[in-house]
Amino acid sequence: MDWTRRSGVLAHPTMLPGRLGAGDLGPAAHAFVAQLAGAGQAVWQVLPLGPPDGIGSPYAAASAFAGDALLVSPEALVEDGLLARADLAAAPSFPEGVVSREAGEVRLALLERARAAFEADAGPAERAAFEAFRTEHADWLPDHALFQALRRAHGAPFWERWPAGLRRHLPGDVARARRELRAEVEAEELRQWLFRRQWEALRAAAHARGVAVFGDVPIFVARDSADVWAHPELFWLDAAGEPTVVAGVPPDVFSEDGQHWGNPLFDWGVHARTGYAWWIERVRRTLELVDLVRIDHFRGFAGYWEIPAGAATAREGRWVPGPGPDLFAALEAALGPLPVVAEDLGVITPDVTALLERTGFPGMKILQFAFDGDPGNPFLPENMSPRCVAYPGTHDNQTTAGWLATAPAEQRARLAARVGRDDDLVWGMAEVCLGSPAFLAVLPLQDVLELDDRARTNVPGTCEGNWRWRLRPGELDPARLARLRALTAATGRLRA
Repeated sequence: MDWTRRSGVLAHPTMLPGRLGAGDLGPAAHAFVAQLAGAGQAVWQVLPLGPPDGIGSPYAAASAFAGDALLVSPEALVEDGLLARADLAAAPSFPEGVVSREAGEVRLALLERARAAFEADAGPAERAAFEAFRTEHADWLPDHALFQALRRAHGAPFWERWPAGLRRHLPGDVARARRELRAEVEAEELRQWLFRRQWEALRAAAHARGVAVFGDVPIFVARDSADVWAHPELFWLDAAGEPTVVAGVPPDVFSEDGQHWGNPLFDWGVHARTGYAWWIERVRRTLELVDLVRIDHFRGFAGYWEIPAGAATAREGRWVPGPGPDLFAALEAALGPLPVVAEDLGVITPDVTALLERTGFPGMKILQFAFDGDPGNPFLPENMSPRCVAYPGTHDNQTTAGWLATAPAEQRARLAARVGRDDDLVWGMAEVCLGSPAFLAVLPLQDVLELDDRARTNVPGTCEGNWRWRLRPGELDPARLARLRALTAATGRLRA
C-alpha cells in the first residue's frame, strides 16, 4: 500500500460527457484524466467496471470478471479503423447531463459494425492479440460470452427461465449452445477485448500523468449473472438453482425494514475447500485493471445478514459468520500484499474491527456522519487514523450541497464553526476532508461542482432515478479546477 498523502476525485466513466447517452473510455475520459492531473490529483476513483443491471447499477453486474462493453468508445473505434466516421455521424444524439440507457442499443449496433470490420479487415497482429486475450482469459470469458449470447437468444430473461439443460449448465447442452451461437459468442469475446484494450490505454494515460486508478469490487454478485449460472456450487442454491438464502442488511436508522438485496450468498465452506480459488481469480483480474481497490460491504467477510429467500423484508434475517481472515490469508499468499481499502461502514461490530486490524487494510470515513456533537465521533478528523480514506460522502450518500440543505441546523453550525465561515460550506466540507489526517481524501465530482441532490448518484434501497447523473461539457471549468488544485496544495496533498 502506498501511504503517501494524496487526494482524488470519484467519478464513474458513465458520468462523463459524450454524445451517445453516457460517458465511455474515449476522448472525454482522457480529457478528464488530464484535468485531474492539472488539478494536482493523484487518484481517480471509479465504481465497478462490470456490465450493469437493467437499472444501471454497477453493483449488480452480469459478471464479476467482464467489463462493461457499453463503455467501449466509438470514437476510439473510428481511430482504430473499425468504424467509419460516417457510422458515428449517423448515430442519433442523446441529451447531455443524463445517462440515457436507451442509447445502449445504438452502442451495440456500432459494436456489431466494428465486429464485422474486424472480421473482414483485421491484420495478423490484431488477430493474434485477440486470440492471446481469449487464451489468457479462458477461465471466465467463454462462460460469460455464452451467457450473454443466451440472454439475447432468449430475450434476456433470467437464466432460471431457460431450458432445463442450459439452466443447469449441463455440459452437453452448453456445448451445443456454444456451437449454435458461435458467432454471438465470438462477438461478445471481441467486445471484451475492445473494452480491455481501451481501458488499458486509458489507465496508461492516467499513469503517464501521475494518476492512479482506484477501483471497486462488490462483495456479492448478481443472481442473474454468469458467475451464478456457471458455478452454482459456490452459492447457497437449491436443486432447481433457486437461492435458499439471500443478502441484505438489517433494520437501522436509515431503513426500518432493513435492505433486502436479493443477491445469492456464497457457500463459504465450498470456497474454503477450493482454497478460495474463485476469489483469488476475481481479485487477480481486478488488480489487472486498477491500482487500488475498495471492497464493498467489507463487514460481510466477518459476518453477514442472511435472509430466507422467501422473506418479504430483511427483518427476518440473521447474522452468520463470514470467512474471516482465512480468505485474506489465501489472497495474500497467491497475490502478495493487497492494495485494498475496506468499505467498513454500517453496523460495525467487534469482529469487523478485529478483521480490519488483522488485515491492516485502511477503512473509510464519511464526514457527513461526523457532526452530531459527540466529541468521540469516529468520523471527526481528530479521531481519524492516517490509515483511512476520507470522503465528504460517497456515491451512496447525498451530495454535500444536498446534505447541507437537509441536515439539522446544529450540524451545519458545527461544520461552519470548524471552517470559520457560514457560507461556501460545500468547499468548507472539502477543506475538512482534504485537511484530515487520512492518507487519501476523495471528493465526489458532484461536490467539486457544488451540485445538489438532483445530481445524487444513488439512493440505497431504491430502484428509480439512480445512476443517471453525468457531467455536462464544459461544466468542470478552469476556475473549479484551479480552486481544487489550490486546496490540494494548501492541505499538503499536491501530486508531486
